[in-house]
Amino acid sequence: MTEEIAHGDKLGLPQATALVVGNIVGTGIFLLPASLAAIGTISFAVMAATAVGAIALALVFGRLGARIPASGGPYAYARDGFGEFAGFWTSWSFWLTAWGGNAGIAVAWVGYVNYFLHWDSTLGKIVIGLVGMWIPALINLSGVKNIGLFQLVTTVLKFVPLIFVGIVGLFFLNSDNFGPFNASGDSTWNALWLAAGLILFIYSGMESVTIVAERIKDPARNVGKASIYGVLGCTVMYLLATVAIFGTVAHDQLMNSEAPFADAINNMFGGSIWGGVMAACAIVSGIGALNGWTLLVAEMPMAAARDGMFPKSFARLNRRGAPVVGIIVGTLLSSAMLLFAYASENAFNTILLFASFTTAIPYFFSAAAQLFWLVTGGRQVNKRRMAVDVTMAVIALLFSFAIVYGSGEQAVMLGILALLIGVPVYIWIKAQRGEYGARETTPAAPSTPVEPSP
Repeated sequence: MTEEIAHGDKLGLPQATALVVGNIVGTGIFLLPASLAAIGTISFAVMAATAVGAIALALVFGRLGARIPASGGPYAYARDGFGEFAGFWTSWSFWLTAWGGNAGIAVAWVGYVNYFLHWDSTLGKIVIGLVGMWIPALINLSGVKNIGLFQLVTTVLKFVPLIFVGIVGLFFLNSDNFGPFNASGDSTWNALWLAAGLILFIYSGMESVTIVAERIKDPARNVGKASIYGVLGCTVMYLLATVAIFGTVAHDQLMNSEAPFADAINNMFGGSIWGGVMAACAIVSGIGALNGWTLLVAEMPMAAARDGMFPKSFARLNRRGAPVVGIIVGTLLSSAMLLFAYASENAFNTILLFASFTTAIPYFFSAAAQLFWLVTGGRQVNKRRMAVDVTMAVIALLFSFAIVYGSGEQAVMLGILALLIGVPVYIWIKAQRGEYGARETTPAAPSTPVEPSP
């Protein structure tokens, strides 16, 4: 760790919460209402259920962050609970999520930039996408202070207009606009899971602050607070905005809308300038999400590399304390995935569903690690608090299962193949260290479990 980071150049609670919100709220929310309209108002029930699972997982991250305030987040939790291979597999899965998901964000971001530029050729879109990924890479290379400031500013700029639509739109609701309960033309069960596949991924990123715990001031307290505040804020915004847009835009119009937030504001106040306003908001939202995910694409392997579970070059920091190899390699891989997206038909959906599956693995192992610790700790605790913590861990486990199921068969197959590729990498790392079997490591948590403070 560099002297700069050691002497307090860290993220406070506002910046940490902004990191969570900024990584959860990407460009997808700007199109989500149109996608959900094609499924029907049944989506509201799915969104509410998803919110419960997301909040439960945020509470689990809060408990884990207080108990194990170490960088790596889910990697550290899985390694502490289940050993080094589980830790490696968790870090590998999240790494796949981070750089693959970044490419998906960039593809969506290109569409909003082209609202103004109209670079409609494939080459033009690729150039815009690469610029969108490498600007955040340069910001990340410049140090944690710039990352935090950029994330805070972009989060405020995108959160305010979205919550404005959600609140003001409630005064313009028309019940005739909402459309049928199930508009998908399929069974209720299939409609539920179709909506779930879209909604579950929009909470990806809630683990952001746990992964950069060493860069957070007072991580034992602020990791949990930032996780919970960020998820609660996004949940309120998602629910309000979706209801408001459903109620202010006619169902048939909403299903075919390319800018549902702009259509909602136009219907509320009239005029035609709002398309540009909301496109600008989406651009800010996307670049903020790319900035936050670029940080994560380097931090998780850095934490694993320090424990010998990733190539040691990923632990190398530049003079500003940035994990330079992780940032550059991750952005190069995201760039390659972007090229794949524009070379293949329907690759964008494939990327997002693939990332949805791979993000479920760290969630699952985190919830499982918390449950494992709670039921095997052999300590005396308040029974009511114990029951609440176990319930939250079980709900978080079910949430992880739902993400896997909602990802679909193709994404699960590709995800399993990608996870299996990690096994030879693990073997190579062990061979480089001259090791066979599990290593004796210092546990990430005290050997005598201590209940974290609220």
